[in-house]
Amino acid sequence: MSGLLKLTNLFRGKVGFLCLFLFLIALVITITINFYPLYVVDSHVMNLADSAGLTQKQLLLNYKELMHYLNWPFQKVLKLSNFTMSNAGRQHFVDVKRLFLFNYFILGITAVPAGFFLRDCLKSKRLWRLIRPFQIGSAVPFLLGFIMILGFERFFVLFHELLFSNDNWVFNPATDPIILVLPEDYFMHCFILAFVLFEGLMLGGVVLGKKSMKR
Repeated sequence: MSGLLKLTNLFRGKVGFLCLFLFLIALVITITINFYPLYVVDSHVMNLADSAGLTQKQLLLNYKELMHYLNWPFQKVLKLSNFTMSNAGRQHFVDVKRLFLFNYFILGITAVPAGFFLRDCLKSKRLWRLIRPFQIGSAVPFLLGFIMILGFERFFVLFHELLFSNDNWVFNPATDPIILVLPEDYFMHCFILAFVLFEGLMLGGVVLGKKSMKR
């Protein structure tokens, strides 16, 4: 029985770690894709409203309409006040919406087991178990950041090729002018924000783990 108990605890521990990491990744993605201030700042700095012949108020209205569509599972049709869209462009946002909702699904189903895992670590004074996995995790943003520095355009293309099975994400400004207000640099800033958030969580886990060892 003791062997079975050890095996069960080992399995629970590994599942707990997996749920925790999946939860943190989904949390970072959720914060990043909904971080409205980033788009507001970038839209001002890059003069995105002017590039599309809109006022700043109109631009932000369309951005909110897009995000509401992507975030809300019961809105089936994308309607933007000031942008026309091709069938391919519309299908791309359908695909993006599916990814958004899948991320929220992962966030939801891992939240409780991740919380229980952290609670068990706290109660058993074993937060030190976070140190090594979180140290390894902290290297990921640096690795991806280095790849981005070598060439963000190529990184961006590979990212899309990995997530999408078609080329609907290649927008033509003539038929899908919304691409004029969703420039590559904005997405680069989104990646940077995500890397910073994830790195902060990883370092926070390491600090908590080391503090628990001193008690």
